[in-house]
Amino acid sequence: MLRFALFGAGRIGRMHAETLSLHPATELIYVYDIHRPTAEQVATQYGARTASNVDEILSDKGIDAVLIASSTHTHVSLLEQAAAAGKAVLCEKPIDLDFTRVEQCRAALSELQTPIQIGFNRRFDPGHQALYRAIQDGEIGNLEQLIITSRDPGLPSIDYLKHSGGLFRDMLIHDFDMARFILGEDPVEVCAYGSALVDVEVSAVGDIDSAMVILKTATGRLCHINGSRRATYGYDQRIEALGSKGMLLSNNPTKTHLERYRADSTAAREPLKNFFIDRYEEAYRLQVAAFVSAVEKGQAPTPSFEDGYKAQLLAEAAIKSLQSGSSVRLDG
Repeated sequence: MLRFALFGAGRIGRMHAETLSLHPATELIYVYDIHRPTAEQVATQYGARTASNVDEILSDKGIDAVLIASSTHTHVSLLEQAAAAGKAVLCEKPIDLDFTRVEQCRAALSELQTPIQIGFNRRFDPGHQALYRAIQDGEIGNLEQLIITSRDPGLPSIDYLKHSGGLFRDMLIHDFDMARFILGEDPVEVCAYGSALVDVEVSAVGDIDSAMVILKTATGRLCHINGSRRATYGYDQRIEALGSKGMLLSNNPTKTHLERYRADSTAAREPLKNFFIDRYEEAYRLQVAAFVSAVEKGQAPTPSFEDGYKAQLLAEAAIKSLQSGSSVRLDG
């Protein structure tokens, strides 16, 4: 039984608390949040107790692992403290919005052997996993092109966007990780375009809501990521892989796979899921299962801290490309 402490009891923290409660080999012992009533509510719901401070948790030798789901600006500090205390860590993305802090954290953790997994849950989505495995098995021959569609159902509040770190760090960082994961090699060139097409107020806070990014690897493989903060038809998450022998498509799940053909419509299906937790519900559970399995077996969890670092490296390159109007090289 792996005994967990949860940092952060907001929306994503509550989801993680439920996920931990469903795994047969995990037990949630502590919940910590700077807003204690919220922590108490989650702790009571899942049979845990609240902690008064971070040290209370990290000094408890009975805690095996921590799940960091608190605000992004707290991730680096909690990662470093938890790793130094010998606790296995599952940390939400991104590592930090300031890439200098990410690099400093990377250096600080380099001497430690603590298991760390970054929360790129989409790697565990059954459809995306099946696509990845099919490529590894050679079903489509040599992978040549990858197309990732990433569209949120609606624009977050402008107040949220002011502190989000921007579209590339906040939203498309998932897709940068998926690109690396599926391509099987790191991109060496990034070219990004972006606009505020959903709401002009987005540009007023220095952000974009629509983007297209092209990645190129050293072997010439190409990846196109298209992202938007608005898809009026639901949460749209698809991956298409084109190879020398065929094509694979990981599509959006709906409530059922029923299609309706009538005089007024063709191939009509249920609406897409409209919330990321619903869309990736199973992926979040499989993510925790993979982390628990790795820790129990003494294996290095994946996606690793280094995966988080490299995904953010691509996000930073995309920002530079957008600002400069030129592609950015990453191979030295």
